[in-house]
Amino acid sequence: MSGVGAPSWEGCVLDAASALDAARASGVTLGCAESCTGGLVAGALTAVAGSSDVMRGGVVSYAIPVKHEVLGVSSEVLDEPGVGAVSGACATQMAEGARRVLGCDVAVSVTGIAGPGGAEPGKPVGTVWMGLATPLGARAERFLFPGARDEVRRSAVAAALALLREGCVEASRAGR
Repeated sequence: MSGVGAPSWEGCVLDAASALDAARASGVTLGCAESCTGGLVAGALTAVAGSSDVMRGGVVSYAIPVKHEVLGVSSEVLDEPGVGAVSGACATQMAEGARRVLGCDVAVSVTGIAGPGGAEPGKPVGTVWMGLATPLGARAERFLFPGARDEVRRSAVAAALALLREGCVEASRAGR
């Protein structure tokens, strides 16, 4: 059941089709690194027939060692009190790592607390950081999504797909 403001899965797939169209129009390839969404961003993208022409792949980095060993998130970020896996620094490094290991032009990352447990001081349930890496650099954005776990995750997927679309526009401005 979809909560107020949380998109349906079908809505996420429509958002994915829009991101894929933006990638094609910009001549770029896409990738993702996901933690709290557990592969749902990649799942939405690959639910669209023909996505393999621009979608390179995704890394589900649910565990801290995968963030570090596969994506290259630094121990300093992961071990720093008050920073850790749910942070802008981690999201940025995850997106950069996805871009590197997948060989894509534009990558998005998602890391956060989908709930129902897991809240930390200053990081309530629904806190999600996303990173975007393009040929122009990388950045992170913080979101706070309301709702139950499935609603937080679907909201995060929709936001990540919107960020991918932004990244396609940025990459096209960079000539890539």
